[in-house]
Amino acid sequence: MAGIYIHIPFCKQKCTYCDFHFSTSFKSYREKMIQAICLELTQRVDYLQNQSISTVYFGGGTPSLLTKEELKKIVDTVSKNYTVEEDFEFTLEANPDDITEAQLEMWKAAGVNRLSIGLQSFLQEDLDWMNRAHTAIESESAVRLAKKFGFQLTVDLIYGLPNRSLNDWKNNIQKLTSLDPEHISAYCLTIEKRTALHHMVDKGDLPQVSEDDQSEQFEMLLQEMNNAGYHQYEISNFAKGENYSRHNSNYWNGVDYLGIGPSAHSFDGKSRRWNIANNPKYIKGIFEGFSNHEDEILSSTDQFNELLLTGLRTKWGVNYKKLSELHKPSEAFIKQLNSFRSFGLIQEETDTILLTQKGKLQADYIAAMLFLEE
Repeated sequence: MAGIYIHIPFCKQKCTYCDFHFSTSFKSYREKMIQAICLELTQRVDYLQNQSISTVYFGGGTPSLLTKEELKKIVDTVSKNYTVEEDFEFTLEANPDDITEAQLEMWKAAGVNRLSIGLQSFLQEDLDWMNRAHTAIESESAVRLAKKFGFQLTVDLIYGLPNRSLNDWKNNIQKLTSLDPEHISAYCLTIEKRTALHHMVDKGDLPQVSEDDQSEQFEMLLQEMNNAGYHQYEISNFAKGENYSRHNSNYWNGVDYLGIGPSAHSFDGKSRRWNIANNPKYIKGIFEGFSNHEDEILSSTDQFNELLLTGLRTKWGVNYKKLSELHKPSEAFIKQLNSFRSFGLIQEETDTILLTQKGKLQADYIAAMLFLEE
C-alpha cells in the first residue's frame, strides 16, 4: 500500500500568506509541464517497488485549474503504470470559484471521489486581504454543490487571522459545521518569510496575532468541533465517523509515497527525495533525462524523530516499542517524557504515547524536546 502525490504548480493569483511552490504565469509552458509530470510518472515507476496505490492526491498550486484533457492525461498515465487499488481514494484540491456543475461532472468522470476545498474564511474582508480568488458567497455555494454531487469533502479554515475576534472565529466554525462536510481541516495562520503577508506585518499594515490569542482560538475550535459531532484525529484535522483523509493519514503513519512534479517530496521509509522548486529547470531535467532533485538518507535517529513528530499529532499516538526498535531511548529522553507526563501534557496507554488535550496546544514543542541527537 502506497500513495502518489502530484503537484500542479498553477494558480490564478498569489495569496498573501502562501509560500508553496506555484506560478501565476504558466501559459507558455503549461502543455510541457503536463507532459513532464506524465513522463516523470513513467520514469519513477520502480520507486514504490510494485506496491499497490491506495491514494492519489492532486495538490498545488491549484489542481482545479486543470482541463478535462490535462487531468485525463495524468490519470491515464497513473493507471497504465501503477497498480491502483479498486477502492482507492482520489483527492483533488479545489478552490470554491472553480466548483461548478460542469467541473464536478468532469472530476467525477475522471474518478475523483474526494475534494479538498480551500475555503479559509466566510468573511469577505478576510478573503480580500488574503487575495483569494473566490468570494464569501461562493464559499457556501461551493460546499453545497460538491455535497450534492456526492463527493467526500475536506474543507479548510484558517484561524489566528489579524483583526478578528474570538466571536468572528466561532461564527466561521459554526457556519462551516452547519454545511456538514465529512471532514474539516483548520490551520493556524503562519507568517512565512518572502510572502506578501510577511511584508504587510513587517510594515505594520496588519497586526501579528499573539500566541495566546491563537491558543484561545484553537481551544474554541476543539469545543465547537466536539459540539458539532466531529472528532479530532490529528492536531489540525477533524472528521465525522471515520471519514479521515486516507492520503494525509498515510503521511502521519509513515506509509511510502511518490511525489511527482516540481517541489514534490517522496518517501520510501528510509529516505526522502524532493524535486527542484523551479518549473523550467524541472521540465528541462525530466525531458533531458536528468533529475533536478535532492536526497536525504534517514538515520535511525532521524526516523525516530520523524515518528515522534508525526505520530504525536494523531489520535493513534506513537508506539513506544516501535520507537525503541529504531533507537534505544536515552536517559534524557525518558526524563523529559516523565516531566511532560507530570505536567499533564502526555499520557501512555498500552505502550502508546499520546498527547493530552493540554499537550495538543504544544505538540511541536513537545516533539522537539523529545528529539534525539546524533
